[in-house]
Amino acid sequence: MVCIDCHSERDWTKFTGPPKDGTWGKGGEAFSKEMGFPGMFYARNITPAGIGDWTDGEVLRAITMGVNKEGHPLFPVMPHHLYGQLAQEDMEAVVAYLRTLPAIENEVPASRADFPMNFLLNTIPKKAAFQPVPSAADQVRYGKYLTTAAACIKCHTQKKQGQNVAGMEFAGGIEFPLPGGGKIASANITPDPQTGIGRWSKETFVSRFKQYADSSYRPHTVGKGELNTLMPWSMYAGMEREDLEAIYVYLQSLPAVQHKVTRFTKN
Repeated sequence: MVCIDCHSERDWTKFTGPPKDGTWGKGGEAFSKEMGFPGMFYARNITPAGIGDWTDGEVLRAITMGVNKEGHPLFPVMPHHLYGQLAQEDMEAVVAYLRTLPAIENEVPASRADFPMNFLLNTIPKKAAFQPVPSAADQVRYGKYLTTAAACIKCHTQKKQGQNVAGMEFAGGIEFPLPGGGKIASANITPDPQTGIGRWSKETFVSRFKQYADSSYRPHTVGKGELNTLMPWSMYAGMEREDLEAIYVYLQSLPAVQHKVTRFTKN
């Protein structure tokens, strides 16, 4: 689920923007109108210094239903609607893990939604629909579960008024401004052989992640205006090979969508 991806400070002078040591969970990353969000939203401090007075139930509710300690709705920068579809025991494990993070004092500004989102926001939270973890033997269902946990659809599906564009699921194309300049677009990960990953073998797919897990790998320095990526490769590289293989099998089972994506554009 790479919570630390958004809830830490990332080093954008390095490829993949790896989290800086000593910042895990401290929050503060801004999601602004310049990035296409209807307001200013900040990743919360999820270390014990930030949520130490929250009960386990309140943390679980925030992650899976989108309601904070005070009962206020959370804008789905964090895809709580997806996390609410996972197994309750998995989500309880996430809460338990957050309790182990070193406490980091960091005051994070309050998020603020613009009109009319400040009213529409109240309609977004919904009760979690927990489901059991599928058997790993059923790679398609298990891969779908893992893909939901990783929230792949969030970045790899174009949106219109906050909703996924029908028929474009996992076809990529969302543009993200890079801190160093330029824009990166999410890849088409449907099995289209021309514009997606239809020609990728399972080993190619898994190796694409695992190359960042090699002990010799060091993110290279990225200058302003040069190609970088928001994809937290170094974090997903820690997944088990079997889990990555299941994700591959699931993605290959999806409808192929022909959609050519321009990976990187300079300012």
